Amino acid sequence: MRILITGASGLLGLNLALETAAKHVVYGTAKDHLLNTPAFTVLPGDLLAPGAVDQVLDQAQPDWVIHCAALANIDACEADPVLAQKVNTEIPAVLATDVARGGARLVHISTDSVFDGRRGNYSEDDAPNPLSVYARTKLEGERAVLQANPDAVVARVNLFGWSISGKRSLGEFFVRNLQAGNRVNGFTDVIFCPLLANDLAPLLVKMLQARLSGLYHVVSPECLSKYEFGLRVAGRFGLDASLITPTSVKRGGLLAARSPNLTLRTDKLALALGEPLPTTSQGLERFYQQYLDGYPEIIRRIAVAS
Repeated sequence: MRILITGASGLLGLNLALETAAKHVVYGTAKDHLLNTPAFTVLPGDLLAPGAVDQVLDQAQPDWVIHCAALANIDACEADPVLAQKVNTEIPAVLATDVARGGARLVHISTDSVFDGRRGNYSEDDAPNPLSVYARTKLEGERAVLQANPDAVVARVNLFGWSISGKRSLGEFFVRNLQAGNRVNGFTDVIFCPLLANDLAPLLVKMLQARLSGLYHVVSPECLSKYEFGLRVAGRFGLDASLITPTSVKRGGLLAARSPNLTLRTDKLALALGEPLPTTSQGLERFYQQYLDGYPEIIRRIAVAS
């Protein structure tokens, strides 16, 4: 299959491209970094530019499109809601329309943050209630995609992994700071269900192969607090867990509101695929093994020095 991955320099996009390149012809769009890799064809450019979506679709001629590109920095979205609306809502709508017209199949990446987190254990049938500009624009993007392209898949995710900058995931945050001996906070009242990006990647491919459509939660069936996640990272990497201070998100000094309980049900997807989803514990083990294998350095070398 020919796969077009938008946002191929991001945390999910790059790991997804590398995971799928062995069995598929992969094209990846990249705006923030110049990439140099033989694994897939890089299509540089900004999807906000006039005609850019049509251009990358013409270049890639994809069978499948996985739309990872987003303005995912929650506080940046609060600071520039106009840009957040363009990137997280308007571009997905254009892409979904153009992909439907060309006959390819689309997976649009969304977020667990569309829920307010007041109760948790959310299913795909539960009504979202976004608390931030990021969450609101992502929810509007979901709805725009499914309206323009009912055959598309919307995948609500939460993930961690290794990135070009080394600063894109909570896993990296704990490893980097604890290795440096820095004290960090761990939120005891924010519960989430993160998947390793490299475990998420094959799930997205399986969803396309199964010709699924509609809304799915694609997170770990194992959920934990961000403080507990930090403790597990410290334990696996042999780092000092006492450097992690348990605290409340309410005292975190964050610009945008965070949803406290983002436990999501995954039984719909597990039933559709006929298999259980990978757990956070499995992902952390693989995350550590990647570190031992030098994978973070491999990721960073893909970025061309400017």
